[in-house]
Amino acid sequence: MEKLHITMVHDIVCSWCPIGYNNIKTAIENLNIEVEFHFIPFQLNPNMAEDGESIASYFKRQFGWNEVKLDNYQHSLVKTAANAGITIDFSKRTHYYNTQNAHLLMHWAKKFNKQKLLNERLITTYFNDGLDISNLTVLLNIAEEVGLDRRQANIALASSRSNHELQQELTKKNQHYQDFDISSIPSFIINNNELISGSNSVGYFEKALSKLIKTTHIEHK
Repeated sequence: MEKLHITMVHDIVCSWCPIGYNNIKTAIENLNIEVEFHFIPFQLNPNMAEDGESIASYFKRQFGWNEVKLDNYQHSLVKTAANAGITIDFSKRTHYYNTQNAHLLMHWAKKFNKQKLLNERLITTYFNDGLDISNLTVLLNIAEEVGLDRRQANIALASSRSNHELQQELTKKNQHYQDFDISSIPSFIINNNELISGSNSVGYFEKALSKLIKTTHIEHK
């Protein structure tokens, strides 16, 4: 029997990514199947400044949105997220941040089988608490909270040699998925050969995964 392999393509600051993550996680639980779950980055704003940018400024600059349009969008988003079990508090979450180091920490955490736990803690830290997830101290606090060694995490992120090695590993890893021509997130690569795009409903994920289960000898819990 085999486990289903799922690789989520995401960004830490992507509002729809935690919604898609929670929904596919619920679908997996409902189907009672064994899954090996991993993550690879898709940075929406790789050139984001160190101190980030306010969400209001970003939407005005990128899309020409005024305050009313942004408020309506955020109100709808909060309700959609809540239905998926995600809390987004825009009174605290006011900025987008550079996510490079957060993704490097996610990649490093894979060695210790802590990616899922770290991803969930990053979601709470950013979307609920509004903290700067580009900040090294914030990231080290999160690493420690999920049971990772703070000193080793600091070396991995702060040492130029270790940081460079992690970036090279991630670049090599991302190249493996270029054939899927992914242009939006979240996206989910199933068993390295099937792609599901979007933060779909639990029911949608259940149907899509059920079709794959029929053609694969998947373990049930």
